[in-house]
Amino acid sequence: MIAIVNPQFYGVHGIARYIDSFLNNLPEGYPTVYLITGDENREERSYPGVEIIHLSYSSGRLSLFTWGWQARKLIIRMYAEGKIRWVNLHFPPLIPGLLLPRHVPVVLTAHTTYLGMSGRFYPTRHFESQWGHASLAVKSWMEHRIFDLTSEVITLTEQGRQEVLAYGFRGPVTVIPNGADVSLFTPDDAIEKDIDVLFCGRIEFRKGSRAMAELCRRLVALKPDIQICIVGYGDDESWVKEAMAPYARNVRMTGKVSFSETQRYYNRSRVYASTSYYEGLPGTCLEAMAMGVPPVVWDFLFYRGLVNEGETGLLAAPNDFNAMPAKVLELLASPQRAEELGRNGRVLLEREYNWKKLAREVLDVFKP
Repeated sequence: MIAIVNPQFYGVHGIARYIDSFLNNLPEGYPTVYLITGDENREERSYPGVEIIHLSYSSGRLSLFTWGWQARKLIIRMYAEGKIRWVNLHFPPLIPGLLLPRHVPVVLTAHTTYLGMSGRFYPTRHFESQWGHASLAVKSWMEHRIFDLTSEVITLTEQGRQEVLAYGFRGPVTVIPNGADVSLFTPDDAIEKDIDVLFCGRIEFRKGSRAMAELCRRLVALKPDIQICIVGYGDDESWVKEAMAPYARNVRMTGKVSFSETQRYYNRSRVYASTSYYEGLPGTCLEAMAMGVPPVVWDFLFYRGLVNEGETGLLAAPNDFNAMPAKVLELLASPQRAEELGRNGRVLLEREYNWKKLAREVLDVFKP
């Protein structure tokens, strides 16, 4: 008897994909799960054993406050009627969490934190935050306030657990990774692989947008016939588009694509690359691996256990622009090696990151 609270369920962002995958994999016969969400970009969706409740929402901070207040009143009523015993809040965004009633138990799924997004988690500063000092101070206060309202926390990685503990949270913290629906993300060997390197995800500073552009330049210099595809959009998209303009023969940018379209890009790709500096647990990397596409990524804690050097992918030290292109080209030059890593990655996803398994682990957190 859980109410999942998130105002932005309809979209292609990571939390929307996470919740959708979780709801699609609930065990048969589980008590009703309620999803309290906004009606912006609403689509017709249904899941066995799930009731979706829409509250009026449009993008913006003011709307988050009004939506959060509506959600608060609904939660209080549902709890009093015995329909729910837990609230499962997903953040970001933060504002709805500030308005949750204290007497209703909350399990917080912390996909990311502003400590991580500020660039201050690692001793080495790999990127500058898009927020100023004052803004980050306010966001940190909001997070502390939400942790104070929270009974238990779910994080996606060991790095996420360490971030939560850095806020002084003293309750139980359970690490349950994000996953991929391996029945949905299935490789199709009949599709021609005409993309050498695929980047997929938000195009912004903390996701390594500038480093991605530099890696593309280096790859083109080393392999003039290379074909690179950048799937995604974000705050730094215009800058990257301008930087890649001289490489139009080699680099294609798709902009925003639908969730279903991404499967086609994975199937067409030989290598998945990411220069991201901060993630919860990157859904696009999980999806690529489920599709048998080997990843080459920076060696950060949030990849630990997923991208294992020489087994399921290749790692390079952050900002090592000699090692990263060399490792990408290594896989392009050795298709058998790439296929081996891709198969290993798919097996790992089926075993450890399968949403059928993960959904049950999440539900175990809500047991009395």
